[in-house]
Amino acid sequence: MAGTKKMKTALVSVFHKDGLDELLAKLNAEGVKFLSTGGTQKFIEGLGYECKTVESVTTYPSILGGRVKTLHPKVFGGILGRRDDEGDQQQMAQYEIPEIDLVIVDLYPFEQTVASGASEADIIEKIDIGGISLIRAGAKNFKDVVIVPSKAEYGVLLDILNKQGAETTLEQRRMFATKAFGVSSHYDTAIHSWFSK
Repeated sequence: MAGTKKMKTALVSVFHKDGLDELLAKLNAEGVKFLSTGGTQKFIEGLGYECKTVESVTTYPSILGGRVKTLHPKVFGGILGRRDDEGDQQQMAQYEIPEIDLVIVDLYPFEQTVASGASEADIIEKIDIGGISLIRAGAKNFKDVVIVPSKAEYGVLLDILNKQGAETTLEQRRMFATKAFGVSSHYDTAIHSWFSK
């Protein structure tokens, strides 16, 4: 299939873990390696799978009370690096940036937090920064990367894995990117609407 890409390394950064175990089992069976942070990393290891920490790639700990975990050139370079661009490939080699070809994100529940009547401080902490940035980066580089932007899409990827293994077509990656920009647009609209009040 033209434009087919194999998924080898997945960055998993999710708030809701429900429904993730079946997807991780299939990815693991297909030989996909996991990279993650904090609670998600512990969840993956708890299922018995190896999971490399983002910190081991960036050499930075999670800082500022967890506000900064994935925001690092080695993570974003791994997602945004163009696989067919010689300059990008040379820089990735020079700075030891690993290729990340699958990004699975489930954002902090901003709308649910607002609806719960939480304090302003709690609502602000539920404005996702790293997750939304990962979604945008993965979607921008859909030519090379699969972006799963919410738990609603776990099943979509699982269907693809069951049908064709750890490979996706360009058309499928574009479909995920379209969903990703829909998620990011909805999320920012909800935040804007809360601030406007």
